[in-house]
Amino acid sequence: MINFLTGAIVMASFMITLFFLRFWRNSGQRFFLYFALSFLVEGIHRCYSAWEGAVNEDSPYHYLVRLLSYGLILWAILEKNWPQRGAGE
Repeated sequence: MINFLTGAIVMASFMITLFFLRFWRNSGQRFFLYFALSFLVEGIHRCYSAWEGAVNEDSPYHYLVRLLSYGLILWAILEKNWPQRGAGE
């Protein structure tokens, strides 16, 4: 049952990656590219964890990969909301 749910999470992560890549291709905004990369990293991490049979995810490496993934999302949001230079001058 755990493998089934992990597979569903991996598949959903890769589908969301494709979803955001389509928006990035249509709009050209890096915001969507960062989100796509974040979900790609998360999907690869889940796939690797399932492949290796990592039952115990208390290792710091698992947290570092998730920190990278969530950091990309945070960076995308911050970069999108920063005021543009030269726009108000």
